[in-house]
Amino acid sequence: MEYKVVLVTGALSGIGRATAMAFAQTGAKVVVSGRRESLGAELVEELKKAGATDAAFVRADAQSEEDWRNLLESIQTRFGRIDIAVNNAGVEGIFSPLDDVSVENYRSVFDTNVLGVVLGMKYQLKAMKQQGSGAIVNLSSIGGQVGFPNSSIYAASKHAVEGLTKSAALEVAALGIRVNAVAPGPTQSPMFDRLADYGLSKDVLAGIIPTKRTGTPDEIAQSIVFLASTHASFITGHTLAVDGGYLAQ
Repeated sequence: MEYKVVLVTGALSGIGRATAMAFAQTGAKVVVSGRRESLGAELVEELKKAGATDAAFVRADAQSEEDWRNLLESIQTRFGRIDIAVNNAGVEGIFSPLDDVSVENYRSVFDTNVLGVVLGMKYQLKAMKQQGSGAIVNLSSIGGQVGFPNSSIYAASKHAVEGLTKSAALEVAALGIRVNAVAPGPTQSPMFDRLADYGLSKDVLAGIIPTKRTGTPDEIAQSIVFLASTHASFITGHTLAVDGGYLAQ
């Protein structure tokens, strides 16, 4: 992994931040993106202290094609290549029964969780095809493989991410590029904390997991690093569940 150029989107908190730090500890050159420049600048300094050979922040909104184009141009201008991309930016939206779903909530969730991955892979794959190598890891969820009451829009968006992952993987499998996804179970993060507003406390969520605990951002991050590494060189089109056994039930 040393000296690889890695992009992590939605990197300013939670799983994204832990993933950026995990790649920094391998000696990679880490580019992080998000919408808050002050936090981005602070994270860059932390990444360098953690071991990143180089680090940079580029402000970008996952819903904007112009931002994606500029982000990949910035990476190629500074580093000349992109070896690994982690499409982590995502939102949960508003949980509600399906017959109470708003068009605004649907668009907000799908524009970030689905369109953001579509646009990200569009420009990441253009760059990776030019160099003949690369690895992409998209963030799904256990909600990308099963349904949950009152979260139909979020679950649908993550099902879409897994379909995109499989299809993209087949398009570029013969070109030296791998595309996979990670599906976390309940994980301690800002998104996890917001679920308490829907009565889904840490204890409630831990109770549905066979291991009887929730995951940590670091545990998800290490799984992402593995899928992006040469240790997973024969894995593509796969979604790795990191869920304490939930999907095995």
